[in-house]
Amino acid sequence: MSSLVLYRKYRPKTFAEVVGQEHVVQTITNALEMGLVSHAYLFAGPRGSGKTTIARLLAKAVNCENRKGAEACNKCPACEEINRGGAMDILELDAASNRGIDEIRELREGARFVPARLQKRVFIIDEAHQLTKEAANALLKLLEEPPAHAMFIMATTEIHKMIPTIMSRCQKFDFRKLNLKEIVGRLEWLVAQEKANVGKPALELIAAQSGGSIRDAESLLGQVITFSAALGKKKTDAQDIRDLLGLVDTQVVGQLVDLISQKKLAESIAFLNGILERGRDPQDFAKAAVHYLHQGLLLKINPDFSSPVITGLTPDEEKTLRAQVVNFSEDNLRRVLELFLEAENKTKYAPIPQLPLELAIIEAVGGGE
Repeated sequence: MSSLVLYRKYRPKTFAEVVGQEHVVQTITNALEMGLVSHAYLFAGPRGSGKTTIARLLAKAVNCENRKGAEACNKCPACEEINRGGAMDILELDAASNRGIDEIRELREGARFVPARLQKRVFIIDEAHQLTKEAANALLKLLEEPPAHAMFIMATTEIHKMIPTIMSRCQKFDFRKLNLKEIVGRLEWLVAQEKANVGKPALELIAAQSGGSIRDAESLLGQVITFSAALGKKKTDAQDIRDLLGLVDTQVVGQLVDLISQKKLAESIAFLNGILERGRDPQDFAKAAVHYLHQGLLLKINPDFSSPVITGLTPDEEKTLRAQVVNFSEDNLRRVLELFLEAENKTKYAPIPQLPLELAIIEAVGGGE
């Protein structure tokens, strides 16, 4: 694998390569084909969902010299310059660190000038919600009377912090978190490109840990491939992922849930402390328990949930979980989940780190049905 991180090495070069966000891609490609491109866009959604990627693709498409339909040719001088990341007329501003009035005034001055080489000068403003009030008002004036040669694409993870007047001047698109199936599909493609050997359960575990962020999933996969190569492993499995990321073994969590379902209080507390004495972090264990119980609750509500809901579990672990939820009523399982969720929140600040977990177990065993 090259030293370039995967999410940069394999960043989509066409709209067709974008994973998920079909509603966004379809609308933008329709606008490109019909010649109805706006001067200002606002992309809102969780981190790692493809906002900046699609912004760059749009910037390239409007500047491509030989575009057919919506897709840039990736061969003309404009496309090649943009793909290299060296296009003078594509300016990216991170509002998290450049949020003041001076930066926006500089942007306004730059917007006045015609493009040096491309057809349009495109300004991509990331984390736009972090602009100061003065900077946002200065940007608003620019959006109200934009130069014909300029395009503005803003991205934000916190749309509620954007001022309404800016939002009203933009075409707004809501991005969503990617689901497990979409992320695993992308990871399988990357594994094939890198000629690596990573099992599907391992990829599902990576996807589960990414929180719906394709960028985070690709970064984790890069770490995994490097880790496996360093150890000379021929194949990477789910347990390797747990070891690399310091995740609690699902089987261990399942054993504790078994003891709770059997209302064995003393054994449950002793089992927990035995796990923690072997070096497991209490907060990591609480997080793993919440994840496990959450999946159990979903299965309790609907036993026919498709496998993507049961993320990162081997067939045997899923079978165990399905058997365990039979021993809980839906209300009781929800209550146990809430107890461990509360324990996870308290563990970080507890004077005795394992105490919130112990109290959760006591409540789960003693107050259950």
